[in-house]
Amino acid sequence: MHSGELIASFSEFAREKNIDRPTMIKVLEDVFRTMIRKKFGTDHNFDVIINADSGDLEMWRTREIVDDNSEDIWDPDKIMLSEAQKIQPDFEIGEEVADEVKLEDFGRRVVQTARQTLIQKIKDLEKEMLYAKYKDLVGELIIVEVYQILGKELVCLDGESNELVLPKSEQIPKDRPRKGTSIKAVVHKVEMNNGTPRITLSRTSPVFLERLFEQEIPEILDGLISVRKIVREPGERAKVAVESYDDRIDPVGACVGMKGSRIHTIVRELENENIDVIQWTDNLNLLISRALSPAKISNIQVDNDKKRVAVYLKPDQVSLAIGKGGMNIKLAGKLVNMELDVFRDLEGEEEEEDVDLSEFSDEIEDWILDEFRKIGLDTAKSVLALSVEDIARRTELEEETIAEVLEILSKEFE
Repeated sequence: MHSGELIASFSEFAREKNIDRPTMIKVLEDVFRTMIRKKFGTDHNFDVIINADSGDLEMWRTREIVDDNSEDIWDPDKIMLSEAQKIQPDFEIGEEVADEVKLEDFGRRVVQTARQTLIQKIKDLEKEMLYAKYKDLVGELIIVEVYQILGKELVCLDGESNELVLPKSEQIPKDRPRKGTSIKAVVHKVEMNNGTPRITLSRTSPVFLERLFEQEIPEILDGLISVRKIVREPGERAKVAVESYDDRIDPVGACVGMKGSRIHTIVRELENENIDVIQWTDNLNLLISRALSPAKISNIQVDNDKKRVAVYLKPDQVSLAIGKGGMNIKLAGKLVNMELDVFRDLEGEEEEEDVDLSEFSDEIEDWILDEFRKIGLDTAKSVLALSVEDIARRTELEEETIAEVLEILSKEFE
């Protein structure tokens, strides 16, 4: 293979991989200089001239002429007078000789190795470019095509046929992707594993929900409304705290849209995830009240040192505050970054009709009673109103333990 074919085939391959011309020339020169160093021991007295368009390659070696008896005749940048005069008879000691080195002089095997090296270097460059591109796109929303469905992840393709992965853990539980369909996700993480970039996508990240809000609500994109915080249980429920920088704009109304037109688009993308849009405030008590909506709070006591909040509600409001599976209070706590404890406000109620759980401390261990209090159950009837399965889902208790407790409590009202 002569130089023209080698450079032409490499140039075509490089163009297919979107490698720019200066980078391509540099890679070619690096490979040829490596060949020179292997054959001659050094490349500092060589000039490599490449024309990628025409496929021309010139390699010139420059050496200083020394006397045949000089001690320097073995230096790579020196040439004996007698040798120089074979090139041109009128050369003299001290002058420089520039002679061309042909690609064919390196042998067929070396040239084939060079070709493989060039292709490998381009592949390595392609990987580096892909890594650099997506490193700058972390947190950005992209649309990809589902290429392959594996047990633990989806393999997706971007517009340039680069492979990206969407792990099971980053998929919404209700997602049912099909091969060939397009899906939205955010670039979650970009890593280099053994020289190969791994680009991980996410649909469960709060950032994904934030980017959907930016896409659907122009006021957020324009900077009139900002998303202050997002907490999610992917596929189930999310709370989004928003703030308006324009007093004339209602941030919650703008995000929800006329008859829910804006928020419905986002909800459908998230497989019907319930989204509570809350107006942000620096007033902690007010923020907690908004976060626990639709429950109406009677009183709030904040312990900043322990980062705990005691929330008192009328008995009929407790289940609203806790939500299905304790989801509402869990997300509200994450939103305000504090632990929320729910208590019944029994003022004005007929307390003698119910019995406080503390009355059963001689029959039920304190740590078990604490588990019930954590989810807002502090009376016997409030516990008896729930099923074993429901309590098991909301606490750390085993069903057998819960059944024993229910039996003890029910005897109180027989």
